[in-house]
Amino acid sequence: MCDVTYADLIGVPFKNRGRDIRTGFDCYGLVMEIYRRHGMILPEFTADYDDCDKVSHIIHGQTQSDTWQPVSAPLPVPCVVAIRFGVPAPLVNHTGVYIGDGKFIHIREKTGVCIESIHSIAWKHVIAGFFMYKGSAV
Repeated sequence: MCDVTYADLIGVPFKNRGRDIRTGFDCYGLVMEIYRRHGMILPEFTADYDDCDKVSHIIHGQTQSDTWQPVSAPLPVPCVVAIRFGVPAPLVNHTGVYIGDGKFIHIREKTGVCIESIHSIAWKHVIAGFFMYKGSAV
């Protein structure tokens, strides 16, 4: 396990296109923050959180590119969790970050940043995959 902590992120509010701990994150903004804490700067992408087609297109394009590598157990920390959240397959419209011990951190509009189990009934059937960033460290 690594020494990166996330306690200060818990409860940070959702903000469409948010990229700041003080004002809030959207799901990709949170992914960017987690990776920053691990010494990596991710490329910027913007889409309104409720534009499922655009979000899915961005995620699909990235997961098919050389920038992200699909991974399986044992999962590296961090790695992105791609999720179908209330949309039919093959759409993927939500992301979080696997942080170890079967847990991932993500953000939802109603709850803010939270940590949940990838094995919970709410998530295990909607996870579309896990991906490791192949870009360079800061």
